[in-house]
Amino acid sequence: MLKRKIEKEITGWIANADKALLVYGVRQAGKTFIIRKCLQDMGCYYVEFNLIRQPEIVPLLRDAASIDDMILKLSLISEKKIVPGKTWIFFDEIQRYREIVTKIKFLVEDGRFHYIMSGSLLGTESHAIDNRANARGRGLRPASKGDAGHIVEIANLKSAPVGYMKSVTMYPLDFEEFLQIFEVSDAVFSLLSQCFEERKPVDEVIHAKLMEMFHLYLLVGGMPAAVEKYRTTGDINAVMEEHLSLVEQYKLDFTQYEQENRRLALTRIYEMIPAELNEKNKRFKIADIQKDLRYERIQDSFVWLWKAGVALPAFNATEPTIPLMLNEKSSLFKLFLSDVGLLTTLYGRATKLKILNNESDINKGAIYENVVAQELAAHGFSLYYYNNKKMGELDFLIELDGKVLPIEVKSGKDYEKHSALTQALKKEAFHMENAIVFTNENVMEKGRISYLPIYMVMFLKEKEISFGDLSVNRFRI
Repeated sequence: MLKRKIEKEITGWIANADKALLVYGVRQAGKTFIIRKCLQDMGCYYVEFNLIRQPEIVPLLRDAASIDDMILKLSLISEKKIVPGKTWIFFDEIQRYREIVTKIKFLVEDGRFHYIMSGSLLGTESHAIDNRANARGRGLRPASKGDAGHIVEIANLKSAPVGYMKSVTMYPLDFEEFLQIFEVSDAVFSLLSQCFEERKPVDEVIHAKLMEMFHLYLLVGGMPAAVEKYRTTGDINAVMEEHLSLVEQYKLDFTQYEQENRRLALTRIYEMIPAELNEKNKRFKIADIQKDLRYERIQDSFVWLWKAGVALPAFNATEPTIPLMLNEKSSLFKLFLSDVGLLTTLYGRATKLKILNNESDINKGAIYENVVAQELAAHGFSLYYYNNKKMGELDFLIELDGKVLPIEVKSGKDYEKHSALTQALKKEAFHMENAIVFTNENVMEKGRISYLPIYMVMFLKEKEISFGDLSVNRFRI
């Protein structure tokens, strides 16, 4: 059974559950499985309701006059008894009735039950709520408080009452999680981490083996069903079938949750991502959808895709300086798939075979950039890139330890050629102390540039920043 890093966060919430928990992310990332596992590992007595398999629950939640009314009706549906003070209530697939998020305040304040929810396509504007400012949903009141007619506005996740819900995003397995199928020892992980921190070369035998595993990750990716299929069968063709099935599910989601006039646009954009990434600068070109089409006319479709988690954006930063968010130009972006395995499957069997055989005649630039984007996003980084006509382009910019870190991704032998990066490091106004170039080669350091094997992206994580003593007593006069 593969472990997920998010387990620590979920079990930590269970141990100190003073608010509801929402686990959301791209479809089939393993949310339902991991929630059940955490609840079972912590010895919780729970009841589960799936709003897709049990559609009759949606009107029940929508029309319930009070929490007592809701619990009574849920009890009639549940195969297990719902016991106040003991039961954890798990609502799965809440995208079918996302307004439950706006009612969490009343459920949490009631205090008799703990609530955990999961879903995909959350944080997006769906046909049910899009542009309906006057729409209203019926609120739920605690049995002992308030007015049964309390009204709550229907909205997306931004309407979740502050202080009553914790939310976490679940991604496909990152490379470190993927390595579990090879039973890589803690000693090897410790050695690799030390080499990363100290910028010293990895033993060549270990390096070669890690590169083999990384190339396999490019084929399989991190979607749990595909990883499990590979683990049990070793059959890449079967893995590809899992990928293609998942892509079709995504396209079905586009038609199921969006307005009719956007469906074709969503599908078209999603299908274009592999080809757009294969272009020289990898930036998504709106004109490739339709000549003379303006971004403003189709912006909502892009937002839908990355809010739903099926695509990852890296926005253009007009200046590579802290904070990057203030320099964001949201109409210019690269668009990556949520999982590199899906990308290589869409590129076809010939591409997968060339990757597996490590053939030199294949350009893996788009694939390498996608896996780096995927890994950084899973580690909580917001993604940016920088492009200047005179200087050139920096593949990625992230904020690490309070500074901008430029990242270049090189899949070929000319990894030491990076004119834009060299110029950026020299420009004092950018305040860049160092840079990373991810390559196929072993660790090497030259001046302020660290050349790291591509698999070491798994160690690139934000450290906690200490703000020192900010206690109230420090400011007393």
